[in-house]
Amino acid sequence: MTSQGDTIRTLIPARLDRLPWTRFHTWVVVALGITWILDGLEVTLKGAMSGVLQDPGTLGLRPSEIGLIASCYLAGAVIGSLVFGYLTDRYGRRLFFFITLVTYLTGAFLTAFSWDLTSFIIFRFITGAGIGGEYAAINSAIDEMIPARVRGRVDIYINGSYWLGAALGSGATLIFLDPALFSVDVGWRVGFGVGALLGLVILAVRRFVPESPRWLVTHGYTREAEAGVTDIEALVDSETDARIPKVDPADAITVHPRQSFGFGIIIRTMFGRYWRRALVGFSLMVAQAFLYNAIFFTYALVLTQFYKVPASTTGLYLLPFALGNFLGVMVLGHFFDTIGRKQMIAATYAFSAAILIVTGLLFAQGHLTVVTQTALWTLIFFIASPAASSAYLTVSEIFPLETRALAIAFFFSLGTGAGGIIAPWLFGTLIGTGSPWAVFYGYLAAAVLMLAAAIIELVFGIAAERQPLEKIAEPLSARER
Repeated sequence: MTSQGDTIRTLIPARLDRLPWTRFHTWVVVALGITWILDGLEVTLKGAMSGVLQDPGTLGLRPSEIGLIASCYLAGAVIGSLVFGYLTDRYGRRLFFFITLVTYLTGAFLTAFSWDLTSFIIFRFITGAGIGGEYAAINSAIDEMIPARVRGRVDIYINGSYWLGAALGSGATLIFLDPALFSVDVGWRVGFGVGALLGLVILAVRRFVPESPRWLVTHGYTREAEAGVTDIEALVDSETDARIPKVDPADAITVHPRQSFGFGIIIRTMFGRYWRRALVGFSLMVAQAFLYNAIFFTYALVLTQFYKVPASTTGLYLLPFALGNFLGVMVLGHFFDTIGRKQMIAATYAFSAAILIVTGLLFAQGHLTVVTQTALWTLIFFIASPAASSAYLTVSEIFPLETRALAIAFFFSLGTGAGGIIAPWLFGTLIGTGSPWAVFYGYLAAAVLMLAAAIIELVFGIAAERQPLEKIAEPLSARER
């Protein structure tokens, strides 16, 4: 690294990208990526317990109120992602590893002690705020420390680990909702409390994850950046028998560090210079958010109302659904680095939309049983799971480094606000009508959004596979002030 005045010539990004995969990278992925498992656990517990929460012996909620709670959780995630996303870009990734997790833990713990609809909504809002902030802080840090050649599949695997949490949550409900083990108003509280306790372990694990050297160098902390990347190289070198490849001096970038970037500069960059990319990010996030939140937050209501499944066993039907989602990212994820981003994103969005239309039509016509309904949902999300994960991958890598966390937050918020907050309430209302055709029209709307996103990706998408982040989008600090 060389410095002349306020200009720095650095090889730090290239040094990080050329490293072989070692236990260090695995440790970073586990310590940070576990956020998605927690979110999957949280959302699944809430979805699977929605039937029990309607019991007069618990909170006695109506279907529309169940949908409202889900919407408020997502509203918290939107606000939390925006606030913490901006602060993460300004003050660093590492600090907010802890702040956002503590926020989540607080909300999850308090949820276990909810006494009415209002308190439940407030505590779920806090939980959502922590999860939303986690998305921004965690995804940006992971992208900046994972080598470019495997960044796509790693991001998709991490995002898909949400479904490990979902599988754990669905299995856990068979215990927490078993009347032989817990009374009707105790089991669901224990479930949320356990989720909070699991998060405490992560706080200790994250102490060993360093600050992103990329963030440090672009914000003027050159000594810390050099020391950080040197420590990472030494750790990687000690964990591999192979010689670490040399760095090509031609891969150096020039930056003009500054410790803060105005909100106006960030917004003008995303929606001025990169407006086509903004359109791609928005369409992908809206479509996947509407699809997932429409079905996932209300699946228990469909099972109990249309198939008369007992509320205490709805979690059992979610287990294959969750496993299908996880297998989808594990089977298809590496193709996003080999076949390419545009091809795989467009294909997964389009195919999941087509299958959803067929499934919705069969459901409305009464041709499905609870088993075939679950099987078709599993098939849809085997394909839709990597599609949804690719939306987060896309918005985390196609904008400049200095805007990365805020870009993730911004598009997560836009997508969730437009596609996620409305969907649970809308489908809760449609299910409440008792008409399968009303629910089908909701599924049809989700499919149309997925098809539109596939087309936009084909037209404006970025071939970011195996490319360094700085080549996909030049850092703001690499341009003259």
